[in-house]
Amino acid sequence: MTSTTVDLPDKEQSVLHPPVQLQIGGMTCAACATTIEKRLSRIEGVHASVNFVSERATVTGIDVEHAIAAVNDVGYTAALLSDVDLAAEAERRITMLRRRLIVAVLLTLPLMDIGLVLALEPQLRFPAWDWLLVALSLPVVFWSAWPFHKATWSNLRHGMTSMDTLVSLGVLSSFGWSLIAIVIGAQDHEGYWLGYGITPAGADTLYLDVAAGVTCFLLAGRYFEARAKRSARSVLMALGQLAAKNARVLRDGVETVIPVEQLSTSDLFVARSGETLPADGVVVEGSSSIDASMMTGEPIPTDVTIGSTILGGTMNLTGRIVVRATGVGAHSQLAHMAVLAEEAQARKANVQRLVDKIVEIFVPAVLAIVVLTFFGWWITGVGTRHALSAALSVLVIACPCALGLATPTALMVGVGRGGQLGILIKGPEALEASGRIDTVVFDKTGTVTSGDMTLVTTIPVDGHNVDRALRYAAALDQHSTHPVAKAVVAAAEQTIPACPSPRTIAGRGVIGDVEGHHVMVGNRAFLAEGNIEVPDKLNHIVLEAATEGRSTALVAIDGQVAAALVVADTVKPEAPEVIAQLKAMGLRTVLLTGDSKAAAEAVGTQLGIDEVLAEVLPTDKADIVEGLRAKGHVVAMVGDGINDAAALASSDLGMALVSGTDIAMRSADIICVRHHLGVVVDAIGLSRRTLRTIQGNLAWAFIYNIAAIPIAAAGLLNPLISGLAMSLSSLFVVVHSLRLRNFGTRS
Repeated sequence: MTSTTVDLPDKEQSVLHPPVQLQIGGMTCAACATTIEKRLSRIEGVHASVNFVSERATVTGIDVEHAIAAVNDVGYTAALLSDVDLAAEAERRITMLRRRLIVAVLLTLPLMDIGLVLALEPQLRFPAWDWLLVALSLPVVFWSAWPFHKATWSNLRHGMTSMDTLVSLGVLSSFGWSLIAIVIGAQDHEGYWLGYGITPAGADTLYLDVAAGVTCFLLAGRYFEARAKRSARSVLMALGQLAAKNARVLRDGVETVIPVEQLSTSDLFVARSGETLPADGVVVEGSSSIDASMMTGEPIPTDVTIGSTILGGTMNLTGRIVVRATGVGAHSQLAHMAVLAEEAQARKANVQRLVDKIVEIFVPAVLAIVVLTFFGWWITGVGTRHALSAALSVLVIACPCALGLATPTALMVGVGRGGQLGILIKGPEALEASGRIDTVVFDKTGTVTSGDMTLVTTIPVDGHNVDRALRYAAALDQHSTHPVAKAVVAAAEQTIPACPSPRTIAGRGVIGDVEGHHVMVGNRAFLAEGNIEVPDKLNHIVLEAATEGRSTALVAIDGQVAAALVVADTVKPEAPEVIAQLKAMGLRTVLLTGDSKAAAEAVGTQLGIDEVLAEVLPTDKADIVEGLRAKGHVVAMVGDGINDAAALASSDLGMALVSGTDIAMRSADIICVRHHLGVVVDAIGLSRRTLRTIQGNLAWAFIYNIAAIPIAAAGLLNPLISGLAMSLSSLFVVVHSLRLRNFGTRS
C-alpha cells in the first residue's frame, strides 16, 4: 500500500464548512482513533474528534471530500454517516470475523494435537511430518490473522503501533522461526531444555501452534466485541420504527394521507381511534383518551378535549380528534429525545479501554527490548542463532495474548452467566460503571410498579350490591381496550353478562343495557350529564384517589350510583426487599416519575426510597440524571419506557427491564430479562464480580509480562518455553474467568 498526497483546503476555505459526521472503517484499537484524529487536526483550521467505540468522526472546518481523503491517506476508510447502512456494515464485519475464526479453530485443534505428539515422540514421526504442520498453519497465520497483519502494516507506515503490532509480529515470528528451523535442519540435533529434560530434535515446530493459538484467541475476542458494538448502535433505528410513518391532514375539509415528512407546522391533521399521532400539537376539534405511556411512562390514559396538548408518538384510544401541528419532524418531542439519547451514548462511548491506553506505551517498549536483546547478545559473540532465540523469546512471551483475553473472556463468561440469570450485559462500559455507582434511580411505572391497572378498592353505596355493580360494569367494559376497563373486567370473577350495544363517550365513559337495567360507567362529569347525583362520600373517595395517582370509575344502575371502583398501578411485591438489598450494598435510591407528588411519595414511603422526584417531564429526566452526576454521584438508571431512553443513556449505568419498550432497552447498558425486580440487584452484583475478574486478569497479565520479559531477555528462556509460558498465562486468564459461572442470584 502506498501513501497518497491529498490537496487540502486552506484555512479561509475550511472555516466555511459545517460539522461533518463520518463513519470510519478499519479501526482496531484506540491508537487507530488517535492516528486519524491527529491526521485531521494537522490541517489548519480543522478540529476533529474520533470515537473508537462508535467508529464515528466529527470534523469541523473541512468539506466532506477532503475529510474522507485525509482519512484514506492514513490507511483507513471513511464515508458520510448518512450514506452508510450501519446495520449492514456491522453484519459484514461480524460475518468476516466469524469465518476467519471458524477456519482458525478447525485447523488449530488438529495442529496442536498432532504437533505436540509428533514433536515430543520422534518414533511416531513420518516423512514430511513437519511440512504437514506448516500446511495446517498457513491458512491460520496468513488468512485468519490477516486483520492483525493489515492493521500492523497500516500503523507502521505512519509510525504508530498498537496491540495488533505485537500480535502480528508474534504470530509471524513464531511461524517464521519454525519454518527456518525446518529448512536449516534443526531436526538434526536436540532441541531445548523444558525444565525436566531436553526436547527431541525437531521440537522447534511447536512454535506453529503458538502462532495458531494466538490467532484463535484474539479473533474470538474481536468477534464478540463486534457483536456487542452492533447491539449498542441501534437506538435511532428503534426510534424510527416507533414514529408514525403517515399523517392524515385535513385540507379544505378533505382528509388526505401524506408521508409524515411532508407535514408542516400549523397543518391540521386527523387522528382516529387506534392511530399513532404523527406530531406534537393542540386539539382543535373533538375529544378522546390518549395513551401517553410510551412518552410519560404513566399507565392511566389522558382525556383530551379542545385546547389540550398532545405529543407525537402517543396513541389515540377512542374518539376522532383534529389537531393543529406545533412540533413536527426534528422539532417534535420524540425526535428531541432521540437526539438526547444519541448524544448521551456518544459521551459514554468516548471512554477508552484500559488495555488500549497501556498498549500505546507497552508495545513500543517491548519492540525496543526485542531489538536491544538481539544486538546485546549478538555483540557478545554467542552467535546469531542464540541472539535470535533470545529476541524471539522476548517477543513471544511478551505477546499480549493474556492482555487481549483479559476483558473478552471475562465478559463472555459473565454475559453467558447473566443470560442464564435473565441479565444481558452489553459491554465493558457497563462493568466499569457498576464498580463505581453510588446511586440507583428508578422509574416508577412498569419498573417498581406492575405497569398494569388493578382494581384495588370497591366502595358500594348503601342499598346496592357491589358484586352486581362490578359485574354490570364489566359487561359494558368487556370489549374495551382502555386500561381502567381492562382492570374492571379482570376483577369480575363471576360470569360477565352480555351487553348488546354499549356506547362509548370519548373521555367520559360508557353506557348500555345489562339484564334489563340501564347502566352507566364513567367519571363524575359523565354521571352529571345524565342528571345522576354522586353522594358526598364517593366524591371524597374520588378526590382522595386522584391525589394518590389512582383512577375511579363510578357505576350507576337505573339512574342511581351503585358503587365506586378504584383502580391503580400497584407496587411489585418484591420491590421493598430489592430496595433494602440495594441499601445493604451501600447504594442510595431515588424514585423518578412524571406522576403527581402525592402519588410518588406514597410509593416512595411504601418502598423505603431515599429520595422522591415527582412531576418530572419526559425530556427533563435526562437533565435530572445529569444533575445528580454533576453533584459527584455515579448514577445507575433503571427504567422501561421511551421516556426513560435519554435518562438511561445519560446515566453512568443504564438498566432496562424487558417489559419495557425496544428503545429503552437499546439505550441501556444492561437489559434485565427475568420478570422479577430482584434482577436489578443480581445485575449489579454480577457486573461488579465480572469487573473484579477483568481487573484480576489484567493484573496477572501485567505481572506476568513484567516478570517474564527480563528472564527471556537474559537468555534463560528459549522460544519454546516462552510459547508455553505465554499459553499458560492465557490459560490462567481463561480459568479465572470461568469462575464466573458459579455466580448465584439473590432473588
